[in-house]
Amino acid sequence: MGRIGLVLGISGMLLLVVGCAPDGTDRNKDIVRQMTEAINARDFDALDDLVADDVSRHCAATPEVTVENLEQFKEFLRQDLAAVPDAQQEIEFMVAEDDRVAAYVMYRGTQRGQLGPFPPSNKSLEIPFIGILRLENGKIAEIWVEWDNLNALTQLGHFPAPAQTAEAPGVS
Repeated sequence: MGRIGLVLGISGMLLLVVGCAPDGTDRNKDIVRQMTEAINARDFDALDDLVADDVSRHCAATPEVTVENLEQFKEFLRQDLAAVPDAQQEIEFMVAEDDRVAAYVMYRGTQRGQLGPFPPSNKSLEIPFIGILRLENGKIAEIWVEWDNLNALTQLGHFPAPAQTAEAPGVS
């Protein structure tokens, strides 16, 4: 069923606006937004209503990390916050189709704790990452996430930046 509303147009004329109720992709995007807000607020209990008990996470950047249920997902988030206690995620844009939501997200924070094999650097980073989330029965059931580890490690001082050259190799 549609929604009907009146809007005062720029010319001062009333315009009749007919809209549709939010579709499933809008609801799915809202669930992803709510999950991000809960993570930023450190409200992991809120994840119980947003993330499936049997959620799984896939990430080539962290192949040693296993997430096959909600408790493992929360533990992963706790470990991330132990390393980067001021971490914040900001969704820059999302695209949704059927049961999938793709999000381009900016991650910001300062490494104050151990991050895998890397000791605290007390340096800040700002890296984009891409997440694709599959929803089932109104909850996030599967997550694929990718980011540029080299970019992150370089910003944190754990990897030297590539040497700058005046000209590209093989170009004279």
